[in-house]
Amino acid sequence: MADLSVKIAGVKFNNPLIAASGTFGFGREYGEFYPLEKFGGISCKGITLERRSGNPPPRIAETPSGILNAVGLQNPGVDVFIKDDLPWLKRQNTVVIANIAGNTQEEYCEMAEKLSDSDVDMIEMNISCPNVKSGGVQFGTSCESVGEITSAVRRHCKKPLIVKLSPNVTDISEIAKSAEAGGADAVSMINTITGMRIDINSRRPIIHNNTGGMSGPAVFPVAVRMVWQAANAINIPIIGMGGISTWQDAVEMLIAGASALQIGTILFSDPYAPIKINEGLNEYLDKNGIESITQLTGTIKPW
Repeated sequence: MADLSVKIAGVKFNNPLIAASGTFGFGREYGEFYPLEKFGGISCKGITLERRSGNPPPRIAETPSGILNAVGLQNPGVDVFIKDDLPWLKRQNTVVIANIAGNTQEEYCEMAEKLSDSDVDMIEMNISCPNVKSGGVQFGTSCESVGEITSAVRRHCKKPLIVKLSPNVTDISEIAKSAEAGGADAVSMINTITGMRIDINSRRPIIHNNTGGMSGPAVFPVAVRMVWQAANAINIPIIGMGGISTWQDAVEMLIAGASALQIGTILFSDPYAPIKINEGLNEYLDKNGIESITQLTGTIKPW
């Protein structure tokens, strides 16, 4: 059997698959299907400094080949996560990644400090959140703000730092370079694409928040393109995500330049997808005489 293990920022994953934040909760429900060590890692539900109830329903809707969501970061807060959820997660024999979100730079830094003193293995910073000091503009939409918040959090973060990039930008390569320059150990991409659906009978948006984040197979080609662009611009590892549903998708994303992968939306329709994807990856590597999954990363052949 081929070697499926990968290493990101010095952290070893037994396989390249990571449960994407926001789709897996803190893993307890999926732990009833199979041991969570089937995943290389788990990126936990997005955590904020204080408890959040999230947006009012309806806050999720199906779209062709995907879903639209505006859950609104419902979570118990960072202190409750560290006290109640993290001890259980650390017994699951998989890498634990804390995903953090905030409205101000100070909130991100405070969470990074708290989590640096905890048992999490890595911190993933979601910068697709509104910066209330900048009129609600997302942190992740300009090179300046990405570099600034990454540098600030880096000073408070003792754990390997992953910056999760938004696709809702004009040039993903420049955004990725700003994260790298700010001190990120890796980037994960892409986050959801902003979308909208309208009920033609009521003429109201299907989601109470009006817009939401689109994910699932429909966004996969966009994710592959952006991972490829970023891989040609930065030297730190890329964790690719966005519509990965099959082992073929996983291979494609690795060839585009990803060193590891996150899967999310597929878990709602097929909880056993990670097992199937890892089996398919192993068979592909064996069939092609490839000893290690790391040998696939960035092997695209340009025309």
